[in-house]
Formats: sequence, structure tokens, C-alpha cells
Amino acid sequence: MIPLSILELARITDTGDVRTALDHARDVAVHAEQWGFKRMWLAEHHNFAGIASAATSLAIAHIAAGTSTIRVGAGGIMLPNHAPYIIAEQFGTLASLYPGRIDLGLGRAPGTDQRTVQALRRAPGSDDRFPQDVQELQAWLAPSQPGQAVQAIPGAGTEVPLWILGSSLFGAGLAAELGLPYAFASHFAPAALMPALETYRSRFKPSAQLAKPYAMVGVNIVAADTDEEARRLATTQQMSFTNLIRGVPGLSRPPIDDIDTYWSAAEKAHVSQMMSCSIHGGPETVKSGIEALVERTGADELIVVSDVYEHAARLRSFEIMAGCCQ
Repeated sequence: MIPLSILELARITDTGDVRTALDHARDVAVHAEQWGFKRMWLAEHHNFAGIASAATSLAIAHIAAGTSTIRVGAGGIMLPNHAPYIIAEQFGTLASLYPGRIDLGLGRAPGTDQRTVQALRRAPGSDDRFPQDVQELQAWLAPSQPGQAVQAIPGAGTEVPLWILGSSLFGAGLAAELGLPYAFASHFAPAALMPALETYRSRFKPSAQLAKPYAMVGVNIVAADTDEEARRLATTQQMSFTNLIRGVPGLSRPPIDDIDTYWSAAEKAHVSQMMSCSIHGGPETVKSGIEALVERTGADELIVVSDVYEHAARLRSFEIMAGCCQ
């Protein structure tokens, strides 16, 4: 079966705090390592009351320190928010502490709202420089050249594997041009999934990092012992997406019995479109859903978002997924 990985949102619940969210994420990684998941990634989000991974490299260090074999990385770092040199130092440090286990996925969106973009000091037009910034970062992580006056220390020579993340054809084309693995954000923006994968595969140019295309597909999965219970647990994520549409993102909320009492018909249609790459169900439903998604996309790997409110139920969700792919 296809390798499974985890996109960890480090969700802060209405009864928890940042420390609890990060410790729960680490505990998920400990179990996921035992269950055979390939990697856990954390994403750079800013000014989201319900997400604790804003300082992404620090959150990655917390996860990596509690595990021993699972790959840990960024899914992703929003590179236009940062100087490539600084990211090289941060991830060079991580690679030195946890050799052979660190991934660096790169995106060009801000990962936040426009007012927070100003607080980040993100320069106007910085996203236009994204391709050049990726290559600059790649150079900082490469072995230093004789006489090179400025080096990333740590960083130089670590050659941390880079990924391009995207939800449009732009990222697909860039990943293909640079010969890098590509991860598509179909867990929240599925509309361009198939065109993006076709663009990536058809235009791919082999590189020193990667000889042939490697595509990871994002998918929302909530697994439980029964279909009915999985559908109930999935209302936590449905409410989160609804709140995002309303412009009031907040803390993660417990599941409810009837989601139709929470959203309007228009909100339901919008959220359903955003979450069309989702699988909610018991073991057989999840297994068949994974198989159908892989057959449709030809994905080399799936990265799963499982936004479940209660920690024990979330662990059970990942355990069921692992059993489906053995």
C-alpha cells in the first residue's frame, strides 16, 4: 500500500493551551512512528488562534526530540516571509541534531491575513521572487565552495531535502523545473489537483535530488470504528472550515451530532467543495477511500490531516489508517 504521512496542525482546543497542543502533536508522532507512518510535517500559520505551529522550526524540534525514526519537517515554511539564509541556518541546525530525518517543504503564500503580513515585514512582491529564493536556499544548504565568503553555519553541506508545496499550477511547474518532489494541498484546495499533477509529471526535469517525479497528495481522513462515529468526529473540522469562511477562525471545538445546525446552505456548499478530498468512515470505508484516491491520482504518498477533537480519538483515527495500509 501507499506510504502515509501526517500533516500536523497542532490544534489548540477550547479546553487546552499551546503546550498541550504541541505535546499532543509529539505523542501522535510517537505512535505514528510505531504504526509505520513515513513523516510528520508542521505548517507555518500566523495569527490563527487554534494553531500552535507558527514558530515552525521550533515545533519541528519538539517533535523530532521525542521520536527516533519518523521523518519530521515543514509542510511548509512560507519562504517569502523569511530570508533564505535564515531558513538554511534553522534547518541546518535541525538536520545536524536529527540527521537523515528532516524535510523542508516550501510554499509562497503568507500563511495568514493581510494585516499579519504587515507585522511579518513581508516585502511587497516577495512572492514573485519565490523561485529565486528556493534556488538560493538550495545553494546555502549545498556544500560550501572554496573561497566562499558567506556560509550558512549550520546549514552548508546538510543538503536538507526540499519540497515544493502548492495548490495551483504554479507550484507544480516550479517543482517540475527544479526537479523537486511536489506536495499538493488538496486537503483544502482540491480544484486544481489533477491538472497540477499532470503539469508536474509531464514537465519534470531530473535533478541531483530526484531522478523522477514524486507527488504527495493531501487528504482529510477521519477514521473511527464505525462510519457513523467518524462522520460525527469530522464535524470538528467542518466547523473549523466554516469559521474560516466566516472570518472568525478560533479554537478547535468538540464534535456535534448535526452539522446542519451549524452552517448555512451556502457555507455547507463552500466547505464541501474545500473538503472534497476527504474520507470519513470506519476501517473498510477508509481503506476503499484511500485505494480510490490513489487510483485516481497515481499519488506516490498521501499526507493526512485528521482534525479530531479528542486526543484519544485522534490516535485511534491514525491507528485505523495505518491498519488500512498494511
